[in-house]
Amino acid sequence: MRWWKTQLAQLGAETGLQITVCHLPPGTSKWTTIEHRMFSAITMNWRGRPLETHEVVVETIAASTTKTGLTIQAELDTTTYPRGIKITDKEMKAFDAAHLQRHGFHGHWNYTVTANPDDDTTHPNQTK
Repeated sequence: MRWWKTQLAQLGAETGLQITVCHLPPGTSKWTTIEHRMFSAITMNWRGRPLETHEVVVETIAASTTKTGLTIQAELDTTTYPRGIKITDKEMKAFDAAHLQRHGFHGHWNYTVTANPDDDTTHPNQTK
């Protein structure tokens, strides 16, 4: 999660955008209407079909629609992501202070990530 936040800041720096993140608390996704609409359509579409490969899963999800017009876009991400990236507590505390504007309501779940395009602290543990 730490590296993900730093990458959001990097994206913000590259695009000039502030990125707001709002996580749902654990256990609350069962009340999300779009998830119910989406997953029930996906489940009906793939019923009985063996999900043998990633491609089959993505194609099945992408082919799901509803009578009311819900369509789903899906694609397989084959990117290889680096593993083992560590961001220390000290680095994260500095990053948090510089780049996270925590919201008043559940700031640990809801925050805005900001970054200056010239600011290297979006990569706290990388040296030039």
